[in-house]
Amino acid sequence: MSSESSNMREKSPSESHAEVIVRMFPSDANPAGNVFGGEILKHIDMVAGIVAQRHCQSNAVTVSMDSVNFLKPVFVGNVLTLNARINYVHNSSMEIEVRAEAEDIVTGIRTVTGTAFVTFVALDKNGKPTHVPKLSLKTDDDRIKFEEGKIRMDTRIKHRQK
Repeated sequence: MSSESSNMREKSPSESHAEVIVRMFPSDANPAGNVFGGEILKHIDMVAGIVAQRHCQSNAVTVSMDSVNFLKPVFVGNVLTLNARINYVHNSSMEIEVRAEAEDIVTGIRTVTGTAFVTFVALDKNGKPTHVPKLSLKTDDDRIKFEEGKIRMDTRIKHRQK
């Protein structure tokens, strides 16, 4: 693993936050008008990737998606808003939290439709894992999410070693 972390500037979660807004069309859904879970996962992965690459400023690849929860359906015509933030970093890995919300444009009603945690690993120019900047935890929320992310990362590592 390349070691450049000593001269990297810490970054706050707000510096890499991303929001993506996408309109859902019939091609994104089944005949009943429910948007495919895989279509939503694609957008979750994309917005999480933006956050990861903003944080590490290098290539980053998806390693895992977990705690994916589809809470409510998303329908054709809805506007899907995905908010993503970085919660935790460790050496070369980053945990990104994504919250999906569907908006019915006609009524203006917004509904939280899903959540997920996506882990990325930063890669150097040779495709090898590389260190990422540490997180600057400025708020109580940042510190809480960091500690929760550390617990989830430890659990992921334990499961991978089985």
